[in-house]
Amino acid sequence: MVNAITISGLPGSGTTTVAEFLQKKLGWKHINMGKIFRELAEENRMKLQEFEEYCEENPRIDREIDKKQEKILREGNVILESRLAGWIAHLKKIPAFKVWLDCQEEERVKRIMNREDGNFFEKRAEMKAREKSEKRRYKKFYGIDLDDKSIYDAIIDSTNLKPEEIVDRILHMIQK
Repeated sequence: MVNAITISGLPGSGTTTVAEFLQKKLGWKHINMGKIFRELAEENRMKLQEFEEYCEENPRIDREIDKKQEKILREGNVILESRLAGWIAHLKKIPAFKVWLDCQEEERVKRIMNREDGNFFEKRAEMKAREKSEKRRYKKFYGIDLDDKSIYDAIIDSTNLKPEEIVDRILHMIQK
């Protein structure tokens, strides 16, 4: 039986919601690295996009976060949610069931708008800037191409699925 699950996907793909539903089903702890990253931005008195840009020039922050993720995965009985969680498990050879949630861009923007203030075009621009920054950082610091999904055990399109359906699919795949 698997004792670690990674949930990854682009902003608005539903990673947090799915991870929370999985936590309720499995009783495991859920660690949201995106939340930790946002808290670090606040501690540094920067907006998220500004902090992303800062991190592009300061790999120390990403490396510290990634060490935490590795430690968390090795402890087990965890659902680790982050853009790189699956890659960290893969590169460090930590047994985990790795999930990537795909979602159409327009739906992702709508979901982000539901949790944050702002209009569609503003949120889409912020989302795109964040994605570009992350892609640059991960390629530059680790040689990881976020578009390479070959390392994942499951790639699920969350655009038209309810979180419960996604969780049921994940649990079914794990039990195989």
